[in-house]
Amino acid sequence: MSNVLISGVNGFVGTNLAQFLGQRQYAIIPLSRTSEKQRQSFTWDNIADIKGHDIEAIVHLAGKAHDIKNTSDANEYFEVNTALTKKLFDIFLQSKASTFVYLSSVKAAADTVDGILDEDVVPNPKTAYGQSKQKAEEYLLVQKLPAGKRLFILRPCMIHGPGNKGNLNLLYKVVRKGVPYPLAAYSNKRSFLSIDNLNFVIEKIISGQNIPGGVYNVADDIALSTNNVITIIAGVNNKKPKLWKVSPRMINFLAKAGDKLHLPLNSERLKKLTESYIVSNKKIRGALNISQLPLSSTDGLKLTIQSFSS
Repeated sequence: MSNVLISGVNGFVGTNLAQFLGQRQYAIIPLSRTSEKQRQSFTWDNIADIKGHDIEAIVHLAGKAHDIKNTSDANEYFEVNTALTKKLFDIFLQSKASTFVYLSSVKAAADTVDGILDEDVVPNPKTAYGQSKQKAEEYLLVQKLPAGKRLFILRPCMIHGPGNKGNLNLLYKVVRKGVPYPLAAYSNKRSFLSIDNLNFVIEKIISGQNIPGGVYNVADDIALSTNNVITIIAGVNNKKPKLWKVSPRMINFLAKAGDKLHLPLNSERLKKLTESYIVSNKKIRGALNISQLPLSSTDGLKLTIQSFSS
């Protein structure tokens, strides 16, 4: 049985990953703020003790999530996302573990995407969240790895799955109430990532010693338009999607009026609702030697949507 240390084990990704790996006979060792008396665990105060334990891999999930309301202090992102990552990686370099997996974010590379985002892009994050993740990546990549050790920096796009009450849940509530979507004339597409596909990727990395370390985007195979997402949500609820193709010229006029009158719809919000963010997963599929991830974009989204009503 292989020992895997997971930081952030009590979060959405950590809970799902621990269960997934546990079902595959991995022994999970938590790293959290407080010790767990029921099983072997570490806290951030005693992580130096990790060096003396037989641990095969360290999966670093702990971090401060992106605050879409922009109310968080910027320093908090760097204290958590950057400093803690440095601290744990330094311990990894001295430990018996052979693999370090850092869950970064596509936002460490780019806040907006022109075309398709791949790993060759020069990182240029604009938010404190993205910058804190990028600074952590930068530190990891310049450290010299001892022989036999591998570093993986995973940049996931928007992660979803049963139990995750994020933006999809808000859209679900709108569609379920029968509220029409007035921006159907826009043809934007976004990449999503099912928690099942992320779990699959991480397990393959841990178990596949021949997989080369590096920076990898992680996303489902196919990007979906907002119209696709609404249609899927409506289908799960046995409803007909209400997609209104209001003229973009009219919508843009209303958004500009919203800028001046401080209305709910303004130019910034319209951009966020209608921009595309497509992420390529070609590199990680190549490294894993697979043609596609286990769960399709549509099926993964259906599982998430179905969980909202349970």
